[in-house]
Amino acid sequence: MKVVATFLLTKLGGNESPTKDDLKNIFESVGAEFDEVKTDLFFSLVKDHDLTELIAAGREKMAALSSGGPAVAMVAGAAGNAPSAAAEPVAESKKVEEEKEESDDGEGMMSLFD
Repeated sequence: MKVVATFLLTKLGGNESPTKDDLKNIFESVGAEFDEVKTDLFFSLVKDHDLTELIAAGREKMAALSSGGPAVAMVAGAAGNAPSAAAEPVAESKKVEEEKEESDDGEGMMSLFD
């Protein structure tokens, strides 16, 4: 990951074609360990590819992954009693907010931490 980040930062800094030596110099300048094997692998994988296309392909792959958001909610909704279960956390959060408001009794500086 450090190799990818360093490569991208080098590109953002204006170096259109960073080399392995460029990355090595950056790693050494901050006292980080330079892994030549990982760097060689990275450069072999990005060779002859446009960086913009690689990022776009990565985004498509990430979009295909399930994040557990709406898909999980849809599955839970099919369970029958899921709507009542979903309403319970909302009610609990309202109770917590009410308790916070009630505790504001002006006890000096302690009310700053509510």
